[in-house]
Amino acid sequence: MPERFKAVAAVYLLLEQDEKILLLKRANTGYMDGWYGVPAGHHDGGEPVTAAMCREAREEAGIEVRPEDLVFLHVMHRMANDHERIDFYFKTKKYGGEVRNMEPERCSELAWFPLDNLPENIIPVVKQAMLCIRDGVAYSEAKE
Repeated sequence: MPERFKAVAAVYLLLEQDEKILLLKRANTGYMDGWYGVPAGHHDGGEPVTAAMCREAREEAGIEVRPEDLVFLHVMHRMANDHERIDFYFKTKKYGGEVRNMEPERCSELAWFPLDNLPENIIPVVKQAMLCIRDGVAYSEAKE
């Protein structure tokens, strides 16, 4: 039997506080350095995507999020140059700990931005997902 097609899965967290959203500025990663994203990362396999989201929140922002406190927002199917991705977007307002930069070698800044005054240099697919979420659209597609 031929091997089945595989897509890369990733998780993204929209963390809101006081009408602001947490953004991370990428650095030294080789992908969109100098651009803002949200806490995110790859699904490692063998774990529910909600567990992956909780793990990434801890690894990148130093916070503890419980799977039951995550709210699903959006899924995006992305066509990259040499592979495909499935991106899952969640939000939470409940978390433990204090937000801090846990990966200073890959993130030059953590900052809270007002939802109505976000920086221009947000990673395009993250911005697309945020606009879809704002408009109540649960699924989108993108090509890089």
